[in-house]
Amino acid sequence: MTVAIEMGQTTAGAAAAMDLEELLATRLLVQGNSGSGKSHLLRRLLEQSAPWVQQAIIDPEGDFVTLAEHFGHLVIEAEDHTERGLQVAGERARLHRVSTVLNLEGLDAENQMRRAAAFLGGLFDVDRDHWYPMLVVVDEAQLFAPAVAGEVSDEARKLSLGAMTNLMCRGRKRGLAGIIATQRLAKLAKNVAAEASNFLMGRTFLDIDMARAADLLGMERRQAESFRDLERGQFMALGPALSRRPLRLHIGPTDTQARNSTPRLMPLPEATLEDMRAVILAAPPPDASRPQRRPAPDLLEQLRAAKAAAPEIRPEAVEAPVSAEELAERRERVDRTLRAVLAAPDAGFRAVGVLYQEFVVRCRIEGLGSAVPDLNEFRRMLTHARAGLGADLADDDAWQDVSLRASILPDDMQGVFMMIARAAKEGWPCPGDAAIARAYGSHSLRRAQRLLGYMEEQGLIVCQLDGGGRRIVTLVELAWATAPGDPNGDDLPAEQVPSAASA
Repeated sequence: MTVAIEMGQTTAGAAAAMDLEELLATRLLVQGNSGSGKSHLLRRLLEQSAPWVQQAIIDPEGDFVTLAEHFGHLVIEAEDHTERGLQVAGERARLHRVSTVLNLEGLDAENQMRRAAAFLGGLFDVDRDHWYPMLVVVDEAQLFAPAVAGEVSDEARKLSLGAMTNLMCRGRKRGLAGIIATQRLAKLAKNVAAEASNFLMGRTFLDIDMARAADLLGMERRQAESFRDLERGQFMALGPALSRRPLRLHIGPTDTQARNSTPRLMPLPEATLEDMRAVILAAPPPDASRPQRRPAPDLLEQLRAAKAAAPEIRPEAVEAPVSAEELAERRERVDRTLRAVLAAPDAGFRAVGVLYQEFVVRCRIEGLGSAVPDLNEFRRMLTHARAGLGADLADDDAWQDVSLRASILPDDMQGVFMMIARAAKEGWPCPGDAAIARAYGSHSLRRAQRLLGYMEEQGLIVCQLDGGGRRIVTLVELAWATAPGDPNGDDLPAEQVPSAASA
């Protein structure tokens, strides 16, 4: 079945339709100077296609958050989340097929690039089973795929440009159809723009942008000046999803509007010059600027200090004395309940929140009542279980330093680090990528490799390969090292297999 999206009308008055299935396969580039109607065009496209396909919008100015009111898009405020959180949000959005708007408003250029790259990375890296068709709209694409280096750091630029390149060059096979809009073609990285097969070119005044637009549309250079004559909302269209020959069309109306409307003239307020002088030149309020930043503290030392102070606080939370026998009996029942939860074949790939809900229900059935661990304690137990830690090892003095170092990492990485640390302490072969991914709760081998790279960047481990291509991981300062292990291997030695019983 062919799904045609009505974008507006041609200059001849005929309906201008876009083939949605063809668009998903061939991608789209929109170009036009400020005020040409790019955002209006994107809004029309998103509204018309919303009932048919999942959408994700990278929104640097918060223009598209109003889609949530009419079409049920989930608005994600990027400044409220970490890069890791946005990566996971991108993955979950694809898994559950929820249309989203990533609102980057309020962030500086570098943080916009980093968070957009993380979110796009999450969309891109999901497993093959979840490669559903999806429109990914990036407004002001020149901010995320700049042609030349700007004022942002090289790292942020590489992350953002890499994510945009993946979207436009490799996204099609993963069901991702990139739709990028830019004010200046000359500022957009050529390898990103070149992957689009459909074009909608709006009003443009600079010669270099007109020349590139004419080249992309197959027009002669002398025809390039016609882009200056386009009215607001008029675009030249070309591409398999639009028209086989350059076609001028006018974009139709939309059901929603941007929060920031076009500025309109209005009369100045009536006030005397002296009144305004008193208001404008009044003494400024007290300086509320932030104090000058101090050098970053040593996080490991802070964690050690917090841990040393913890015993002074814990006794205050004790409600009533409990005998050692009762404590041991409770712990055994809790451990038995955790083993039952982790016995499910897919337990390693389920979200922590889902596992905790099942754990709480089972604990209540066991009659544990107030003895049910809270979510934070459950995370700790789960981390130890996936790392295969026994009570004797967890209480070992040398292992306390490992636990302290693991706490520097995000919660979902700590179990992987402890699993590797245990292998290093015992001299076992380094776990393979499949085992690391499984401990992390993923099927992606690339993600396992990135986890090791991240831990190495944090100064926790050093990875190296021996002459046979086998991997050795050494823990920094502790001088524990794993035996050489095949990165492509899957099975772990029997004594190294994580077990809920050891939690």
